[in-house]
Amino acid sequence: MPRSSPRKKPAVNYSDDADVEPRAAKPSAAAKAVANIREAASKAKAEVVPKRKTEPVPEPETNGEAPRAAKKRKTKAAKDADSMPLAERTAVSSLKKAMYIGAHVSAAGGVHNSVANAVQIGANSFALFLKSQRKWDNPPLAVDARDSFISGCKQHGYSAAAHALPHGSYLVNLAQADEAKAAQAYRAFVDDLQRCERLGIRLYNFHPGSTLGDARAAAIARIAAQLNRAHEATKTVVTVLENMAGSGNVIGSTWEDLRDIIALVEDKDRVGVCIDTCHAFAAGHDLRTPAAFKSTMDSFNEVVGAEYLKAFHRKSPYELKAPFNSNRDLHANIGTGFLGLRAFHSIMNHDAFRDMPMVLETPIDRKGPDGKVVEDKQVWADEIKLLESLIGMDPDGDVFRATEKELQARGAAERGKIQEQVDKKSAKDAKKGSRGAGGKRKKKAETDDESE
Repeated sequence: MPRSSPRKKPAVNYSDDADVEPRAAKPSAAAKAVANIREAASKAKAEVVPKRKTEPVPEPETNGEAPRAAKKRKTKAAKDADSMPLAERTAVSSLKKAMYIGAHVSAAGGVHNSVANAVQIGANSFALFLKSQRKWDNPPLAVDARDSFISGCKQHGYSAAAHALPHGSYLVNLAQADEAKAAQAYRAFVDDLQRCERLGIRLYNFHPGSTLGDARAAAIARIAAQLNRAHEATKTVVTVLENMAGSGNVIGSTWEDLRDIIALVEDKDRVGVCIDTCHAFAAGHDLRTPAAFKSTMDSFNEVVGAEYLKAFHRKSPYELKAPFNSNRDLHANIGTGFLGLRAFHSIMNHDAFRDMPMVLETPIDRKGPDGKVVEDKQVWADEIKLLESLIGMDPDGDVFRATEKELQARGAAERGKIQEQVDKKSAKDAKKGSRGAGGKRKKKAETDDESE
């Protein structure tokens, strides 16, 4: 679901919009988590800051001996503060359902650092970048980084095969028709799969790609062909397609796109799907009510197949800041956006999602008193606890209702701004359409690729 914000789109922090106290007699886990989130938010101004895709770009994994003169070294006190646990990990066996919740943590300095970063926020699953996702050529995986990752997972009780979910590079488009660019994309893609196998990781999440204006069926066929070739070159990794938010050239915003790719993959045991709740909601798959959630999941199971669902991205743990069916991928913190807390209650209590990695990709960037953007990982620690508290919680009870009310109040002003932007764009598009231009201008949605 700790980096220099590789995502290109901005994310807005919902902070001081409201301050409504839950009225529970005793502070529940949900109430405590919300209180912590509110306290952290109150320290920062509600300003637009760069949206984190998931982490700063990992530094090249060499032997660690290369001098980094331009980089200021942290003091021991600063390093200790960075590694201080922000929350204790919940024993999954103590939960009413075995839900493995975590976040997309930083692997800066080497993939092994992702384990410590996951432990710090009390995560029971985690995502990471295996190398820099901003460039094509990267150093090979260092032996010491590999060994430290494996030993770190063993030491802290993480199953890398089941609950680590690396994210692919945004540069890679397996639907590329250009021969040279397709070869470049394949090399980067299969390199990641080989790194997974060296690390003992079984699931690898990636964005399907873009048609770049070509016929959709042809683009889908190229994606499947690249997957078949990559599966032949590796042995165990399951390539996990992520559903997308955009329309037009973007592949994966419909269940049918995912179905058609899987249909052409030869080894069905080596392919799966990661549902991104933010992307799903933006693409028109509703999750807001129990009935809508059931309808969406029934549709997925019927079109794609329940057996292919391997993981979840929770943008906000997968919360959305843009309205339903807007094709806009804007992230908000849990319960503050348009998707709402009830959707996450449905997800956390759905038996079919047991044992899957559920990865937060919610914004944690904050502006400090000096105006500099800093990462507040306490947000993730608190949101993990909040999600865990939803397991088995009565959605009609006072605790849930008070928590839901508070979170929605905090995000009200920002939702209003986003809705106004969407309404203005809709009105503008409608006015353009009424001019009868005869298609002289292509719509942006039909020409742009999606970077989220």
